[in-house]
Formats: sequence, C-alpha cells, structure tokens
Amino acid sequence: MTDPILETSGLTREFRGFVAVNEVDLRVQRGTIHALIGPNGAGKTTCFNLLTKFLQPTRGTMRFEGRDISGLAPAAVARLGLVRSFQISAVFGNLTALQNVRLALQRARGGSFDFWRAETVLNRYNGRARELLDAVGLSEFVDTPASQLAYGRKRALEIATTLALEPKMLLLDEPTAGMTHGDVERIVALIRRVRENRTILMVEHNLSVVEGLCDTITVLTRGRVLAEGDYATVSRDPEVITAYLGSDAAGAVHG
Repeated sequence: MTDPILETSGLTREFRGFVAVNEVDLRVQRGTIHALIGPNGAGKTTCFNLLTKFLQPTRGTMRFEGRDISGLAPAAVARLGLVRSFQISAVFGNLTALQNVRLALQRARGGSFDFWRAETVLNRYNGRARELLDAVGLSEFVDTPASQLAYGRKRALEIATTLALEPKMLLLDEPTAGMTHGDVERIVALIRRVRENRTILMVEHNLSVVEGLCDTITVLTRGRVLAEGDYATVSRDPEVITAYLGSDAAGAVHG
C-alpha cells in the first residue's frame, strides 16, 4: 500500500526534560484499521494527543492527506476530516440516543446546538440519525435517554455522534477500556461495521483486542516505535513479548 492518509516524521514531545514521545515515524494507510498499542507508560496516550492536536509536538511534523497540519488547532484538524471520538462527540445524558445524534448532525451541517429550535426543524435530521444508530447497533434504543444506556452502548452512541461529523479518519482512544468481555466483543464488531470508506486509528493496551481486527499494529515502548506489522508479526516479536512481560496484557502476547 502506498497511499498514507496520515504521516508523522520525527514526532517528539518532551515534558521538562522527560521525553514522552521520541522520534516517532508513523504511516497510516488509507482505508485500513491501524492500532497504536503498548504497555502502560509506553507513550501511546501522549502520541495520540499529538496526533489529534490536543498537544503540540516539541519537534517533528505531521501530514494529513499530504497537508502539513503540525501547527493546526484540534478544531481545524477536525474540519479536515480527522476526528477524535469520545472528545469531539457530545453525549447529553438527559437526551435520547436519537436526539444526541440529531444534534451532532445539526452541528456537522454548520449549525449550532440550538435546543430551542422547533421540533419540526430538527426532525429533518431524524432519518440520517436513525441510520447512524442502526449502524452502531442501537436501533432498539432510539428513544432511550443516554444516561440509561449501559456503558458499552453509551460508547457506541458516542461513536454514532462522531460518525455524524462524516470523518475521513476516525481516531479511537482505548474504545474498550473498562468494558466487560461481552461489551468488548460488541465494540470490536462495531468497529468492523463502521470501517467502510473510513480509516481508523485506535489506541489500545491489549493485543488480544486488536487480533483479527487491525491491518497494521504499531507497538510503542518508552516513547519509541518498538515494532510494526500485522498481528502475527508483532505478537511473536521477542522484544514485544519482553516489553509486555509483567503487565496484565502479557497473556495476550502469549495467546
């Protein structure tokens, strides 16, 4: 594959002399699911915050669809189609699933969150909102307030509101964190469903979550790229196994 949608070169972030991300070169190919993984303290969260522009790099460059975005703000990057889920999305607990997605659609079309608008005006978004809810497996919860959704379904709703922004590239920050085994399986299946015509980059801790899901896996440790490849390649890499030993993800490497 030779069509990277997102590239970094020498991406580095220092905090008062501590190098959290160290000369990371990353190439995410268009139309793939790419995982950024590593044990606790590997620097993946800092790297993710750099990619989504919630942190500025100490040095290094980033390009999205060939455009240098190194100096852009998060909102400007989101307008280009690089959208971070669970941060950009807005889920209101007292509103139903349908109302939440409808508000996101309203925002995506250049409007503001006008809660006072007549219901007849907002109803024009209902069709697309229902399509998005169906896409994430929430068609049965259209009229359920977000606060009453189980944790995994609330995460699915957040993904639906993010998809309303029509991202070219969707960035997921540990989408299965804190979930039960059943919820993890549902979110993994959801990511598979929504990948069509999109590129997905996800930060994850556990190799077992990305097994069979991701086309490419980049493993970080101590802020550097340790290994990269498909699951079969990285899960058998001796350095990767060593990096995970002693963490609660070690079993995933040996599995």
